[in-house]
Amino acid sequence: MNYKLHLVGAVLAVVVLSSFLWVGLFEDKVDFNTQIKPLLNKHCIACHGGVKKAANFSLLFKHEALQPAKSGRHPIVPGDASASEMIRRLTLTDPEERMPLDAPPLKPEEIELLKNWIDQGAEWGDHWAYQSVRQPDVPQIGTFWARLGLAESDELTWAKNEIDHFILDKLKAENLKPSPEADKAALIRRVSLDLTGLPPTEQDVTAFQQDTSANAYEKVVDRLLASPAYGERWAGMWLDLARYADTKGYEADLSRTMWRYRDWLIKAFNEDKPFDQFTIEQLAGDLLPNPTDDQLVATGFHRNTMTNDEGGTQDEEFRVSAVIDRVNTTWDVWQGTTFSCVQCHSHPYDPFVHEDYYKYLAFFNNTRDEDVPSDTPTLRFYKGDDSLKVQELQQWLTSQSAPRPTVRDAMRLVRVVEPKVNSHSFDEYVNASLMGAMYTAIQHGGSARIKNMELTGKNRLLIAWGTKAEKAVMSVRRDSVNGPVLLTQPVAKTGSPWKDTTLIFALPDVSGRHHLYLTLDSPQMPKEWVMVKWVALQPALPGQPAHALGPMDQKLGELLNAKAEVVPILYEGTGDLARKTHVFERGNWLVKGKPVQPDVPNSLPSLPEKSPQNRLGLAQWMVSPEHPLTARVAVNRFWEQLFGTGIVETVEDFGTQGIPPTHRELLDWLAVEFMETDHWSVKKLLKKMVLSATYRQQSAASPELLAKDPFNKLLARGPRVRLSAEQVRDQALAVTGLLSSKLGGPSVMPAQPDGIWQSPYSGESWKLSSGEDRYRRALYTYWKRTAPYPSMITFDSPSREFCQLRRLRTNTPLQALVTLNDPVYVEAAQRLAETMKLRGKTPEQQLRAGYRLVMQQEIRPKKLTVLNRLYQNTIAHYRQHPQEAVQLLACTEATPELAALTVAANTLLNLDEVVTKE
Repeated sequence: MNYKLHLVGAVLAVVVLSSFLWVGLFEDKVDFNTQIKPLLNKHCIACHGGVKKAANFSLLFKHEALQPAKSGRHPIVPGDASASEMIRRLTLTDPEERMPLDAPPLKPEEIELLKNWIDQGAEWGDHWAYQSVRQPDVPQIGTFWARLGLAESDELTWAKNEIDHFILDKLKAENLKPSPEADKAALIRRVSLDLTGLPPTEQDVTAFQQDTSANAYEKVVDRLLASPAYGERWAGMWLDLARYADTKGYEADLSRTMWRYRDWLIKAFNEDKPFDQFTIEQLAGDLLPNPTDDQLVATGFHRNTMTNDEGGTQDEEFRVSAVIDRVNTTWDVWQGTTFSCVQCHSHPYDPFVHEDYYKYLAFFNNTRDEDVPSDTPTLRFYKGDDSLKVQELQQWLTSQSAPRPTVRDAMRLVRVVEPKVNSHSFDEYVNASLMGAMYTAIQHGGSARIKNMELTGKNRLLIAWGTKAEKAVMSVRRDSVNGPVLLTQPVAKTGSPWKDTTLIFALPDVSGRHHLYLTLDSPQMPKEWVMVKWVALQPALPGQPAHALGPMDQKLGELLNAKAEVVPILYEGTGDLARKTHVFERGNWLVKGKPVQPDVPNSLPSLPEKSPQNRLGLAQWMVSPEHPLTARVAVNRFWEQLFGTGIVETVEDFGTQGIPPTHRELLDWLAVEFMETDHWSVKKLLKKMVLSATYRQQSAASPELLAKDPFNKLLARGPRVRLSAEQVRDQALAVTGLLSSKLGGPSVMPAQPDGIWQSPYSGESWKLSSGEDRYRRALYTYWKRTAPYPSMITFDSPSREFCQLRRLRTNTPLQALVTLNDPVYVEAAQRLAETMKLRGKTPEQQLRAGYRLVMQQEIRPKKLTVLNRLYQNTIAHYRQHPQEAVQLLACTEATPELAALTVAANTLLNLDEVVTKE
């Protein structure tokens, strides 16, 4: 009997235990990233996160969430929701204690979800974007027999590459089917606009339509990728990210020569520079071994930061502002993360603490730019005889068997004029001033100190100064204003203290560190200022006298004073010019906290041990295969350019507050392909995308599909997106035969309405370019930050004061007013009308020809009827008012017929399908 009871008990125990096992087996596992983190971000993080840690409880990091709160209780006890203070506070009814405080309570199902998560062990998880990229398996499509080639399958017939497998997999889950391929005319226009920014020519369309080969479309893609226009199109996209402009910004917004950086971009895209090298050169080209001119110019990416030339501003404040902008932009462009939040406090939603920001900032803090009006350091490009002098100097140095570092340092001085000390860092002014908060200015009997200069082996003093004073004499003294005189020299009169001359002087041998004092004797004109811009101490060139200037010193001086074209670049300060980096308390640059060393956030992979602790090491780390963000962000940005919306719609935010990816597995697959298979080739990546059946679909959608997927997130149809500001303008010039194919060079000033520019500080004006420069592509248009080209701004182009990660598309009446009235579009319409007149004998034939020129398709009858009516009404008006026809065409021989045709042509350029990529 007892045996039977024990047996029954054992059976019951097994049954009970089994029931728990089955419940555990079938109980839904709560996922932290997709279910818990969104809840915490929405209801809790505002008070218990990076910005604010009420009750000393934070949910940003696991270790913070599991430690006792201020009360001593554990908010979260893994495995036991009933013992977790957080659950107790969520379920209270007393509004003084119930959480979230001063907000509606959580829904019962949300609390239950949190309970289940804690009971299951409160497992934490890294946000998907911060996890290493691993290539997922490509989904299988079609039936088993179809994959073996023994049966037909619509899916296998439709798909062109692996991208389509991922898209089909998602569509099948939603009971949707893809759309048919677009017709050839629409497809070639789409891919031409996407890859080159320009519409196809009539010859391009005809050739494609007549090509019946299986790879006809691929041949079109290869031709477009090889076109010089390809580099211009993608450089134009990158200019927004680089906040490119031809002016410095802020109040004065004076000119800046940056076009060589734009040329570098065009060349880099056309040559298909691997994206990892493309990244390294822009962030740290100056730190590469023996950097080329191109690699130095590439660092102009981070010299597009603004410089404040307004008198009275503090240079250090705006230098710091530029460095902060570089940190934020680097994260925006390559990491897709709102790292700027961390400047003032730990990130509220993502795993970055306040200190991380300044460790990262330390990588950028040693660049030699200091918010000076000259925009130095700049790379100097000499012309004519001056370029020959550069070659002579280099050859002479080589002939002297000078050590390589000596040759390098001498040529760096010629090309970059570094290292030097800008005069805004002088101090101990006596009868002297920091004029305009920019340059040291000294009057008769005055002095200023240059602090702590290393003089060992430095027997050449370089100084840039200017004055209107007659017979002013400057002395350089050691250690005090009455100390030993190292040098006494007349100051070169320049006619203006702001116009400087750079001179080289020989110094006696002095060792060690000393303060240097500049003292001025100018009794003839005691109230005239001597303006000092900068000084530098250098060893004498090899083979030159130690204490007197030799012929090569003279040649060096001539080169430093020569007129050279310049482009601002990054250049690293070392030794005495290296800066200490501190945490800024609450983001205030004036309140310096503890010092920090260059490093990357702990939540991301560490820098390799042997990696240099500078921008070069940082850039190499960013493009390493272990980095979770760079490849994903790059792939997503290129996808967004083609499809109108990224796989992650918030291209600027891959963090927990960003919109989750619509096809995460596809994003990761493309990222790994980009890095490993394509070796960071942008052209191969784009080719893969545009060859996919997903890209080739027609953009028309049924009412049912629009209702189910209005924003085309599932990609059951092709992209339909309004053209960018640049493409709208370039297309108008291209289809009318006005567009210049000239590649590269300085910015141009095409026609724009009068009265746009107001430049009281410089007297600069918009000088209309002549010849083909009036018809260059839009990316070459001179860009003034405080008065950008108006038609671009109307079509949502940014002012480029800061990095713009994506353009929000609007549709306003102003846009139609631009395309109907802007002088560029009116002139394009005139040229189109002249061509239309030659293409047909009747108005109807001419209108058909015009539409064909613009869209490469036949016009529909209803649209033709409307245009014909417009033409007839307009010609009747101009016959009654012939003077208005003359005014429109700016020609005394204007006819009502041509004026009416111009109005019709202008209307064609303004049609919705014309300013849209379908």
